[in-house]
Amino acid sequence: MAGVSNTEYAFRIGIDLGGTKIEAIALDRDGHELLRRRIPTPPGDYRAILEAVTGLVASVEADTGAQGTIGIGTPGALSPATGLLRNSNSVCLNGRPLLQDLEALLGPRVRIANDADCFALSEATDGAAAGVATVFGVIVGTGTGGGLVVNGRLLTGINAIAGEWGHNPLPWPRDEERPGPDCYCGKQGCIETWLSGPGLQRSYQLLTGHVLSPADIARLDDEGETEARQVLDAYVDRMARALATVINLLDPDVIVLGGGVGNIRRLYRDVPARWTDYIFSDVVRTRLVAPGYGDSSGVRGAAWLWPSEPADDLIS
Repeated sequence: MAGVSNTEYAFRIGIDLGGTKIEAIALDRDGHELLRRRIPTPPGDYRAILEAVTGLVASVEADTGAQGTIGIGTPGALSPATGLLRNSNSVCLNGRPLLQDLEALLGPRVRIANDADCFALSEATDGAAAGVATVFGVIVGTGTGGGLVVNGRLLTGINAIAGEWGHNPLPWPRDEERPGPDCYCGKQGCIETWLSGPGLQRSYQLLTGHVLSPADIARLDDEGETEARQVLDAYVDRMARALATVINLLDPDVIVLGGGVGNIRRLYRDVPARWTDYIFSDVVRTRLVAPGYGDSSGVRGAAWLWPSEPADDLIS
């Protein structure tokens, strides 16, 4: 990245590289959206994905008539040991030199970060947590991820796993929660197995025998169904325990809750009311808030991987 400054470029391009779609956004220097594009992700074909990303960038730049910096949010992270992508649920990306291959095609104006990191960076830059010192961004959907931004800078960590709270064990487990469900990482009882969308669905299915989406479970809770209320009460307590450990360790000003499960409105009221039982303080000023940009935060955060200042902006 040496010698590359975003002042050489007219705007920022953000790419959200998802399992089913690839979305691009162009932001001007003040963060205003210039245009947006979305295409299907080529299924299981690494080379086709590279071509799709470069074609999307070319389309954006053709329409704007200028070049931009490029930030890409991925469903995995680059290994600091090998430079290869790892932990991606788009498995064709794993073990691939994604950054190097894209730089070869697009030049040294590409940055890559985990999609949860991009979400956190977006909300800390100009979203629901703009202007605060420490922001923890949480994505609770198919999986459970997180990202940490300190004084406007993304914290990646020396092992590139900062924010991976979903693969810690559920804190203060009840007897009936031990040893916990199997996790794809090889452990049991990870926070992700309890708080992800599939984890919430499983809890409801075990109680009722019915498979419902998190949105439908929340709707039944609103309508007064006893089983849905029981499942979501337990979910609130588990999220409160899980986020209490984040607060005990990092003491963030704001936690932004994204992902599909983050659309359940009672979480913003009930989780902070519950987490006070677990936090090691007589006062808790941390706020739990919904994202300012909703589903657009990931792609916007990818664009913000190139900040306003060209200084070293990623904390390792």
